[in-house]
Amino acid sequence: MRLVCTIVLLLPTIVIFSQNRLVDISNLSTEFDYEIRYATKENFIGEQLYDCAKCMLREEVAAALLKANQYFCEKGYRIKFYDCYRPLDVQKKMWEKVPRPAYVGNPYGNGSVHNWGAAVDITLVTLEGCYVEMGTDYDYFGREAHIDYIQHKEEVLENRALLIEGMRLFGFITIRTEWWHYSYRRNWDYSVLNEPLPCD
Repeated sequence: MRLVCTIVLLLPTIVIFSQNRLVDISNLSTEFDYEIRYATKENFIGEQLYDCAKCMLREEVAAALLKANQYFCEKGYRIKFYDCYRPLDVQKKMWEKVPRPAYVGNPYGNGSVHNWGAAVDITLVTLEGCYVEMGTDYDYFGREAHIDYIQHKEEVLENRALLIEGMRLFGFITIRTEWWHYSYRRNWDYSVLNEPLPCD
């Protein structure tokens, strides 16, 4: 039996960070999945980097993701978040571990769009929450994770193509080396943030 796709919108809770607005996307909709890896030790650093598993984003970015999720929902999927806003101090820890700009934004340069609250690391799951094959795990630093790697089986290529197509429709752009990373295109007036996540 196919699940009915119903997006439930909630009243927004807005958190003010240094005069910059970030919202917790879980307060805007119930129809997302979450696996915030940096709130656990299951990540490429091997240590917990966040005190809680929050997905904070600029209001405009969150609004675009609501539209993208509706698009995927109508096709039988929904977005699962691995990472959202990332404080600059966390970016520095990542850079110390992996100082490779192809995979980790240099915090002493422009940083990462995650530090602006304008990027997400995501995958798709089915409406039932089941795994969708993307060819590699999240944060796999190798050629197989690149979006131009075409040696995967057809199912993987189709799943990646669906994710790319849907996200681009709503203003997000890819980077070549990570199939999971999407930056919001209209982010030129955002600034780098270094506030911790608002954990209770």
